Amino acid sequence: MLKLKPNCECCDRDLPPESLEVMICSFECTFCTACAATVLGGICPNCGGNLVARPIRPPAMLLKHPASAERHLRAQPCPARAGS
Repeated sequence: MLKLKPNCECCDRDLPPESLEVMICSFECTFCTACAATVLGGICPNCGGNLVARPIRPPAMLLKHPASAERHLRAQPCPARAGS
């Protein structure tokens, strides 16, 4: 089951589980669509895989299987992150 991480690993933008602005790789690395397109060129910087749209978990299933609250950020600063 996908973790549904709560933020972009590049710019740290909040990405709620219902957002359509989320891209993931096969390892569930999570990025906003803006960073995925402009900073990362559609390629995951962690594994080199392609980034695809993250599916939406229906609200009833979110109650039973909630999204993750654990935030992740890349060790290497992304140009999109404030203060980089």
